[in-house]
Amino acid sequence: MLTRSDDLEILLAVIDSGGFSAAAELLDIQVARVSRAVSKIEKQLGVTILNRTTRRIELTDEGRLFVESVRTGLLQIQKAEQNLVTRGELPAGKLRIDAASPFIFHQLIPLIAPFNKAFPDIQVELTSNEGIVDLLEKKTDIAIRIGKLSDSTLHARPLGKSSLHIVASPEYLAKRGLPKQSTDLSAHQLIGFTGAKVLNSWPITDGENIVPDLTASNGETVRQLTLAGNGIACLSGFMVNEDIAAGRLISILQQQKQSKPEREQINAVFYKSSSLARRISAFIDFIKPKLSL
Repeated sequence: MLTRSDDLEILLAVIDSGGFSAAAELLDIQVARVSRAVSKIEKQLGVTILNRTTRRIELTDEGRLFVESVRTGLLQIQKAEQNLVTRGELPAGKLRIDAASPFIFHQLIPLIAPFNKAFPDIQVELTSNEGIVDLLEKKTDIAIRIGKLSDSTLHARPLGKSSLHIVASPEYLAKRGLPKQSTDLSAHQLIGFTGAKVLNSWPITDGENIVPDLTASNGETVRQLTLAGNGIACLSGFMVNEDIAAGRLISILQQQKQSKPEREQINAVFYKSSSLARRISAFIDFIKPKLSL
């Protein structure tokens, strides 16, 4: 008979957290308990699942195949248990959500009140980080990520695409003139991002060579600087669509725009073995059709 399901949960915690000590802390158990669980699984299977060194752990080829099947199997068991226990009931409990602050301001905040009305027993906790957070370290259930995904240990639900817009205020353009070609930007004040180079890659010819004159670490700050007439910026539609429609910002160089999928994709990510599946599904299914990307 194969090992108990709690041993399998411990194994997944070791893999997701990156080590035995981290898994023990996450699960609030002793490191020795973690080690025994993994050793028992390997002994019963007759294969090595993890290669251990003093600095890191790595899955063997056999271990990778086994863990993929375990994730799928445990998730099905969790769903079956939840469906039986909570049949006819709305999901309940805390749901911790992380996203970049502009996405929270412009997309999530308007949806929180109607979500609370639809699911009154889910307590939403919002955190904002401009960079990518470790879901385990930050105790986060769902993260909204903008751009290309790279973490294969996470499950992703696509929320859609948000086109990029090169924008400036009417006041700025009246004072400095309207750029008609991408080469005209060299005569203008450009507003960009501190840090990640990809955020200063604009969807036009030679857009990867943009060197901002004024930078900020936060997309909402870049938007406010642009609204105040400080220059031209490249921002996602989810934060400037309303500004463009209201005439507060003008989208320029439309004929020269190119697709930038590495900045346009928006996904909700979470761990595949999450026991919060009903809360996560409820939130994603609720917000997806209501987002203005």
